[in-house]
Amino acid sequence: MKSDSKISIRFFDDREVRALWDEEKSKWWFSVLDIVAVLRDQSDYNKNRNYWKYLKAKLKQENRQLVSATTQLKLTAADGKKYKSDMLDYEGIIALGKEFPSKKANRFIEWFTYSDETIDGKSKTKAYAFFESSFIDSIEVGTTRGLQQIHAYLFGGLYDFAGQIRQKNISKGGFRFAMVQHLEQTLQQIDQMPETTFQEITDKYVEMNIAHPFMEGNGRSTRIWLDMILKKRLKRCVDWSRISKNDYMDAMVQSPVNSTPLKTLIKNALTDEIDSREMYMKGIDYSYYYEESQNHDSVEFPDNQGADV
Repeated sequence: MKSDSKISIRFFDDREVRALWDEEKSKWWFSVLDIVAVLRDQSDYNKNRNYWKYLKAKLKQENRQLVSATTQLKLTAADGKKYKSDMLDYEGIIALGKEFPSKKANRFIEWFTYSDETIDGKSKTKAYAFFESSFIDSIEVGTTRGLQQIHAYLFGGLYDFAGQIRQKNISKGGFRFAMVQHLEQTLQQIDQMPETTFQEITDKYVEMNIAHPFMEGNGRSTRIWLDMILKKRLKRCVDWSRISKNDYMDAMVQSPVNSTPLKTLIKNALTDEIDSREMYMKGIDYSYYYEESQNHDSVEFPDNQGADV
């Protein structure tokens, strides 16, 4: 397996399930300890490791094929170093899940075997490909047009409005985004905002979120847009895996009136690994995870409607 193999992070009940792509065999390998943590609902690494040692010894004694199907690949640990970890492929993980007879295990297997043909699933596949596409070099950095280009790439063929500025008013959680009649002017003002310092860049990011130029897909597109500005201006990008979903969503809700919590989260998660394929892929996993179980981006409301939606 190549050292720059694609890493993916999926989430089950807000727990990470890490996977590595095997280019030679064209398949995913999944972390056994991550699955054990999910199925046991246990956060303690040592307890999960000891349980897996016990289960593996038991299965080996029974001459079960599951043990021989296990391989060892390097995964990054909490200390930032890479260690060999037991991994199983798709069929192996299903077999492992069946060793935990419970409603949770059944629900996990149902989740794990679900083929994601949703718009989000297809868009996420496109987002993965974006990093290695030649198109990324032609994106305008820090402009509304650049954001439209990103949105068009992620959602082209999925939404008929991909890359197009919305023509309707929208709100979310009672907060109304920029009114359509002022949106063009608002976006022009955002384009003119400076972006030479971290403070300026994050101010611009907050204002673009308030503008919310698309009917759907704003968050996923704008996080890539932010990373591209940070990369160009500061030689930094965000390690989104260091920002929890709840903290991020809470900070985004506060940002129109108080952007300090959001800026603190982003600043503490900055990294200089701007050319890392692994960092980008991990960022996409978290970015799409932030949107799970949300009412997506917006609710449409009539121009003359008085009450919040």
